Amino acid sequence: MKNLKFFFIGLYFGIVLTKTEMISWFRIQEMLHFHSMHIYGVIGTAVLTGIVSVFIISAADLKTWNKEKIRFPDKQSYKGLFPGGVIFGLGWSLTGADPAAMVALLGNGIWVMLVGLFSAIVGTFVYSTLRNKLP
Repeated sequence: MKNLKFFFIGLYFGIVLTKTEMISWFRIQEMLHFHSMHIYGVIGTAVLTGIVSVFIISAADLKTWNKEKIRFPDKQSYKGLFPGGVIFGLGWSLTGADPAAMVALLGNGIWVMLVGLFSAIVGTFVYSTLRNKLP
């Protein structure tokens, strides 16, 4: 019961993804072929919202509900980011969905997304197994 609020947040997020057509295979293909700015606009708005939010949180020195200071540690760059991004992009292009969209599509009754979601989970497991052996 303690985590029930996260279920409802996820449910709301899935509804928003569905209503904004962010999970539409046709919209994703339009984006990947540079035929439409719909998804780029939504992603750009999300990035801009994130930048403004981080700026406000940092400037106002806001704290969490538990009165802990919110910190934004510097991120390190890794050699694997580019190939990992390419693999993620290829999977997104092949399935027509990112992981969040896969779950939302399952909620909309598109059962074939079970294959993509299962593959994403297996890929994550394989990566976690091989992580220490990768450059």
